[in-house]
Amino acid sequence: MNDPTLIILMYFIIPIWFLAGIVDWYCHKRSHISGTSGAKESLIHLLMFAEVGIPLFMVLIFEVNSLIIAISILLFFVHEATAMWDVSYAVTKRRVGPIEQHVHSFLEMIPLLALVLVVGRHWPHFTALFGIGEISADFSLQFKEDPLPTWYLVTVLLIALALEFVPYLEELMRGLKDKNQIKRGETTGTRIRNVTPLSDGEAEAASPYATSVAGEEDPGVALEELVESSNVVTPISKK
Repeated sequence: MNDPTLIILMYFIIPIWFLAGIVDWYCHKRSHISGTSGAKESLIHLLMFAEVGIPLFMVLIFEVNSLIIAISILLFFVHEATAMWDVSYAVTKRRVGPIEQHVHSFLEMIPLLALVLVVGRHWPHFTALFGIGEISADFSLQFKEDPLPTWYLVTVLLIALALEFVPYLEELMRGLKDKNQIKRGETTGTRIRNVTPLSDGEAEAASPYATSVAGEEDPGVALEELVESSNVVTPISKK
């Protein structure tokens, strides 16, 4: 295993994706997603997990050819569109603070970086998609002739389930539970505890004055206030 791009993919890109995913889940929990944006946003998260997980699984298991590259490119753009949908919906329901926004930047760029590395390792199959090069596009699906170590594949799949799929599934279950509690509360007229949807004003997460999910103030606030104060012209009093 002397290919540096393969080492980067296996031991840097995939672990960073796992880490960013679990931090993102924690941000959702701290922002009380189950009582605000609820199960709908959690379903969107599971959809994005599938959009990244499918090409990841295929690259790990099958020979990378024009088919695998085409599917990966297609799902990358689908994932980007879904991410836009996710944030557009979330900011109307809950705070999406600076920490979570920064994590989102990782979750969007990691698939792109992985895709670029895969294309770089299999350039002839990529150019074959456009009828360029010495080989024809191969759209067959076949297992790797030289498979990755079994221990690595098992570890990646187990961690993906434990740190990505299960937490987001738990998030969905919480959202459905809180939704049912709200419905029962509306029917019986009782007040439901631990479910505190934000008002429209509080949900303006895109504002530079929004607080982060961890509770600290947005560091951009002080800078903006300084700039605003410096633009204030103090009138000169006449003697």
